[in-house]
Amino acid sequence: MKLRILTLTLATVLVAACGGKTDAPAAAAAGGEEKVLNVYNYSDYIAEDTIPEFEKASGIKVTYDVFDSDEMVETKLLAGDSGYDVVVPTLNFFGRQIQAGVFLPLDKSKIPNLANLDPDVMQRIAQQDPDNKYGVPYMIGTTGIGYNVDKLKAAFGGSTEIAGSWDLVFKPENLSRLKDCGVTILDTPSDMIPIALNYLGLDPHSTDPAQIQQAADLIKKIRPYVQNFHSSQYVSSLANGSTCLAVGWSGDIIQARDRAEEAGNKVEIAYSIPKEGAPQWFDMLAIPKDAKHPQNAYAFINYLLQPEVAAANTNFIHYANPVPKATPLVAEDIRNDPTIYPPDAVKAKMFTYAINPPEVDRLYTRLWTEIKTGR
Repeated sequence: MKLRILTLTLATVLVAACGGKTDAPAAAAAGGEEKVLNVYNYSDYIAEDTIPEFEKASGIKVTYDVFDSDEMVETKLLAGDSGYDVVVPTLNFFGRQIQAGVFLPLDKSKIPNLANLDPDVMQRIAQQDPDNKYGVPYMIGTTGIGYNVDKLKAAFGGSTEIAGSWDLVFKPENLSRLKDCGVTILDTPSDMIPIALNYLGLDPHSTDPAQIQQAADLIKKIRPYVQNFHSSQYVSSLANGSTCLAVGWSGDIIQARDRAEEAGNKVEIAYSIPKEGAPQWFDMLAIPKDAKHPQNAYAFINYLLQPEVAAANTNFIHYANPVPKATPLVAEDIRNDPTIYPPDAVKAKMFTYAINPPEVDRLYTRLWTEIKTGR
């Protein structure tokens, strides 16, 4: 899932036995480089077996570091000499990082499995990465509302219908009913301010300071009822019942639902994509221009685009992947879940995040500080 946790390092153990399918392009792509690969990704955002199986297939040892937010990876990339060969930024951050010149243009001849990608997804991504020159989509998700079914029913007369609208979050008279059972909102202004803009009927891509201020004012009104601003804790707190509502990422909330079911703690979690529309985002695979092992990076990216590998990752993290041939291999309950693979009518109301100019980023940051501190 797109679970943000504090940075840690998992140096995976190189397994000598080959077992499983060997991907010939992956094994060959490393060329004369040292058989090492350094990956920077979100925590718990890859199936447990993916890296060990890649290591078996390629003979490349992977060091897998994780980051807490797009802002963290951007800071490393802009500073230069990040030490990473593959990074996984979200599309709107990725778009402006392209403008900053931090990525290596892709040699597509070294990624033959690009042919497996959904052309419609590639066309949408090309709006921020013209000609798909620098990046490859990894996973697709949405931002919406996760909630404790029983606690929502208790607060709203036995019904959860209100969870189908952002009214639940942005009307103080609604959110105040959940104050005592725990409300968490993502600690990311780049998610929350566009959602608020869209709810107000404004352009979620707006750069107008007055409109952005309106969105911030809307969030300030619900601030007294928000227990936490966090981008990872809500997974466990939803699952254990200490949070009853979270604005969060789809796969994280679905993971919380599954954890609660596995624990048998009688906590029922559900996820809603509100009717007013919600963000749909794309996480990208890219190679920093100062990567020390670019050939190994090509091998890894190519491996992730195999249908069997993409399906295994989706089955584990509960995010949709952009490889259509993988869909029949995805578990039936996942591929038929409209919160993971939304129907066309729902997708029609979704929006992507914009690339904000620096002055808008600064405004977002200042307003977010005001919101969190209650100023």
